[in-house]
Amino acid sequence: MTGVDERVASAIAHWAPRFTANGVTPADFARVTASVESWPEWCAAWVALGEQHEALGREALDQGRLRSGGEHLAQAAAYYHFAKFVFVEDVEQMRSAHARAVAAYTDALPHLDPPGRRLEIPFEGARLVAVVRTPAGDGPFPVVLMIPGLDSTKEEVRSTEQTFLDRGLATFSVDGPGQGEAEYDLRIRGDWGPVAEVLYAAIGAQPDLDQDRLGVWGVSLGGYYSVRVTAALGDRAKAGVALAGPFDFGECWDGLPSLTRDTFRVRSGAADDAEARAVASTLDLSTVAGTVTAPMLLVFGKRDRLIPFQQAEKAHAAIPGSELLMLEEANHGCADYSPWHRPRTADWLAHHLGGDVGDPGVTAEARVKAGV
Repeated sequence: MTGVDERVASAIAHWAPRFTANGVTPADFARVTASVESWPEWCAAWVALGEQHEALGREALDQGRLRSGGEHLAQAAAYYHFAKFVFVEDVEQMRSAHARAVAAYTDALPHLDPPGRRLEIPFEGARLVAVVRTPAGDGPFPVVLMIPGLDSTKEEVRSTEQTFLDRGLATFSVDGPGQGEAEYDLRIRGDWGPVAEVLYAAIGAQPDLDQDRLGVWGVSLGGYYSVRVTAALGDRAKAGVALAGPFDFGECWDGLPSLTRDTFRVRSGAADDAEARAVASTLDLSTVAGTVTAPMLLVFGKRDRLIPFQQAEKAHAAIPGSELLMLEEANHGCADYSPWHRPRTADWLAHHLGGDVGDPGVTAEARVKAGV
């Protein structure tokens, strides 16, 4: 494709596996990216395709095909999300696409397998919004607090949720400060201690969630937040996973794509690049990494083009007893090598939280007798 501007080329180069691992079909990705030559066209192109998937979902619901309706609407939500994910140059257009993502996903939730529910949590004069999903059976269930990254949201992590749900773990996927539904009222912040306390209390208020068997998972900037939350909760967190998270985001600044820097600038409330760099430097684990007491798994791609792999090595050295899974060929977020880490991460969390890591055809009672 000739004449494509740098931002479109960057988005395609950095994010293709992420899109297709999180709800976009490869054919749809190829169709949209082949049609977009300038970055201002990006959002509208994805919205147009999202509308087609949403129409399929609305038609299915009208016909009483509820499972299909939920699947189509959740897919539409992913397309609307990827329309807006780093489209900060036109905030009005970005917010419109985002609103459609939230609406489509909210309507999909009752019809997913397993279904989900929306939870709004007051925080500092605004709100954090979470989606709660629980596996089949009787609770309360061990639960994974799932934290997206700089440009991801709760609507994007559904495929990862499923790996946890399949192992008997509930999921609590949240838009934190500067993310998703909270990005317009709450700025990015380095200290997630107050956020951790509010989310911990919200989880404890849900009768089908076992607050005493809580794990934390985060991707990209959410990987940074997951360490912060795990450290803040102390022995109240039973395990934590950081996927592609930085140790010191300020150290990564010069190597970030312009789309990522612009998105951080807007969502941190910075006036310019210099101020955004200063805010990025406050996202630093050096003062808290050593206080983590829960088991911690760090997953990283050695070919990460956004966060240098040495950031994971720093975190591994600083977090007591942490484990490091370094995927030699994987890019940022390791979406291009999902089978190499998603099942293993889910098994690891299930092991630490008391979920189901065995053959689904074998009963829990049989496992106990076998000593598994």
